[in-house]
Amino acid sequence: MGNVSLYLDVDGVICPFGPTGTTDWGTRWKQANAGMLEVAYAGEVVDGLNQLARTPGVRCLWLTSWLDYAPEYLCPAIGLAGKEWPVLAGSGVGAGQGWWKLLAIQRHLESTGPDRVVWVDDQLRFERDAAAWARFLGGRFLPISPDPRRGLSKTELETVRAFVGAAGVLPLDR
Repeated sequence: MGNVSLYLDVDGVICPFGPTGTTDWGTRWKQANAGMLEVAYAGEVVDGLNQLARTPGVRCLWLTSWLDYAPEYLCPAIGLAGKEWPVLAGSGVGAGQGWWKLLAIQRHLESTGPDRVVWVDDQLRFERDAAAWARFLGGRFLPISPDPRRGLSKTELETVRAFVGAAGVLPLDR
């Protein structure tokens, strides 16, 4: 049985920027007050992430500029079971060149060594160094870069589930 680390951003992933119409599941966008601002989200994304977080062998971590605000304010507001997920910060990694999130995830992976890695961040598609690093890691790394106006899609969530299953980690339920 393998282990998978799942690194999550908030803005543009869980909470899209200015979503319109319906979610990828055909439902209405939900709204919540996350303590400091109003956020939109798809309930199905929250349900899917909660399912993945309950899966033995999957470790979810925050990799977002929200930092501690994600578990403290966002999670209770939208029903996401991420209050206890570790928060990766850019402390000590922002002094040099490069994207702080890439440097933080590289440092974390060096110390933890999971079998597989999923990184979900809408900014990934724009970060050339992150894309090169993903290619270097090959099949053990799954980068997902959602459309920031739609957030994590149904297809992208299914891709994550399949990747987790291929690691020998089976989701509890569907």
